[in-house]
Amino acid sequence: MKGRQLLTKMLTLEENHTIQDKNKLKVLIVDDELDICYLLSGVMRQRNFRTGFVTSLSDASIALRDDTPSLIFLDNRLPDGYGLDFIPYIKKNYPQTKVVVITAHDSLSDKNRAFAGGADLFICKPLNRELINRAIDQLV
Repeated sequence: MKGRQLLTKMLTLEENHTIQDKNKLKVLIVDDELDICYLLSGVMRQRNFRTGFVTSLSDASIALRDDTPSLIFLDNRLPDGYGLDFIPYIKKNYPQTKVVVITAHDSLSDKNRAFAGGADLFICKPLNRELINRAIDQLV
């Protein structure tokens, strides 16, 4: 009997944890540099956000469909294409999702293209916690 009660209690705690997680703001990171993904994920977790990361645009399409985030940090140069070309797809299919372009290549033409495509913010690498937190505060 005690084993069954313990199992029931554990399942209830797990269900409550899952419900609480689903109520957190979801952030998707799309970058092929794992250190950037880890940095962004760490900052998001400190702010009590749910995070996930993928390293390609094709994986981003799947992640968007499966669990649409409120916010995306999107690198521009990825193995299977340019993040700037992906922004209109995001905004057309997930218009409530905010997009932050993160790139090491800061050119005026890329910045203009990003905003024309629907990006909400454009920030340059290298990233640091202060820059990331300012971006989040501006959009959330």
